[in-house]
Amino acid sequence: MPGPYTSPGMPYAAGPYAGVPGGVPYGVPARRTTNGLAIASLVSGVVCCLPPLGLVLGLVALPRIRKRDQAGKGLAVAGIVLSALSCLLLVIGIATGGLGSFWGGFKEGVEEASRSKSPFSLRTGQCFTPDGKLEAYATDVTVVDCARPHIGEVTGGFKVTGFDTWPGEDAIDEIAQKRCETVNGGYALDTWAVPKDVWLYYYLPSAQSWRLGDRTVTCAFAAEKKPFSGSVRSDASRLTDHQAAFLKAVNPIETVTYREPEEDPDEDFTANKAWASELLAAIETARAGLDRRTWPAGAAPSVAALRQDLGAASKQWLKLATAADAEAYWEAYDPAWEALPEDLGADARTALDLTGTPPVDAVGEGSSV
Repeated sequence: MPGPYTSPGMPYAAGPYAGVPGGVPYGVPARRTTNGLAIASLVSGVVCCLPPLGLVLGLVALPRIRKRDQAGKGLAVAGIVLSALSCLLLVIGIATGGLGSFWGGFKEGVEEASRSKSPFSLRTGQCFTPDGKLEAYATDVTVVDCARPHIGEVTGGFKVTGFDTWPGEDAIDEIAQKRCETVNGGYALDTWAVPKDVWLYYYLPSAQSWRLGDRTVTCAFAAEKKPFSGSVRSDASRLTDHQAAFLKAVNPIETVTYREPEEDPDEDFTANKAWASELLAAIETARAGLDRRTWPAGAAPSVAALRQDLGAASKQWLKLATAADAEAYWEAYDPAWEALPEDLGADARTALDLTGTPPVDAVGEGSSV
């Protein structure tokens, strides 16, 4: 049946109760209001946070309900009963010490919940343990103190740009590999201080999260098997100028060694020759960087010795980088690795108060081929 209103914009039509005070027809009793204190008493009794308050509110509500002819007597009585029970439990808890245990557990639960985060809400420098297996796609991780055992440490992150639609996992993975390698390199300049079996890791947006606007890649160091303790952070803000200059000069050599092509020069001569040229350039850049600086007296001799060793290595890697064919490449291969200082200046690192012990197979792993 049509309602009492006319078309939009027109005045209201006369309804069945038009002219009746309050819009209620004669003979229909007004509905009683519910006492607010009764409601508050019940709520206080149910949540058990302030049981004495619920008890007081209920006792005050009862006479007002009678006096004002309001509804809510049942609510007030229920609130009084529940609050009285809560008060009794509170007294028992205080007497037995159970309240302290409850509050401690409650507090611990709140703190743990506050540490549970999405991988994409992690911040640089935070250490974490995933809630489950270490996977590229994760919904929850738990932030922990870096002094405690943990699986990963966030080094930074970036947003993927240049794509209007989901580009696919392989495309993002390729970007993340390169960008996070740079991010991690700047975060942990003292690479020898990074524990063994702790590697480059990153969290990627998934196809589903991409549709919701997620473009974040979170870079990290992570251990797939055994947790590690302590922060691996050794960026420029935590190093002296001499320490940072030394590491920035020699670290690229170490980085390039890990990029050696998987295919032998017999299978992909071009790729191997390009890699040898890249490593030769890193050696020459390191020599120049070490030569440009005046080093502390305690470190100067060992830095000079490293620079001399790099000069000898440069000659051998030049032969490798300019090899005419795969056979010539193999002839120059072992001499090039043997000429490259295996420890990349352990004495100089020690003299500069850096980590002086290299990780296993840090440099020169190809020499056994």
